[in-house]
Amino acid sequence: MALTRKAFLVQMVGSGWALASCGGGGSSSPPAPPPAPAGGACGVSISDNHGHVLTVLLTDLDSPTDKTYDIQGTAAHTHSVTFTVAELAMLKAGQVVTKSSSVTLGHDHSIAERCA
Repeated sequence: MALTRKAFLVQMVGSGWALASCGGGGSSSPPAPPPAPAGGACGVSISDNHGHVLTVLLTDLDSPTDKTYDIQGTAAHTHSVTFTVAELAMLKAGQVVTKSSSVTLGHDHSIAERCA
């Protein structure tokens, strides 16, 4: 028996899928800055997040070149975000850096990163 469009949509919504979460025209307002991480780590807030993950290693904060990160995580698509050498130095100093990810599937994400 074929699955009707209505039955498919009911199953998607009932299983927790958020159909609107990944189709906007851009990022929403910037996310709240992440709380200060403990013990020499980095923390991140990602706007309208649906499975994306960003891990900035403390060793990256001393990079002599810009660093680009893939933030796919468990999302079905990927985005990237690049921190310049100056932004990495800001992170090393404990400041919050807010960036936009690359645009994929017609949307991007605002990212706030903080390291301690």
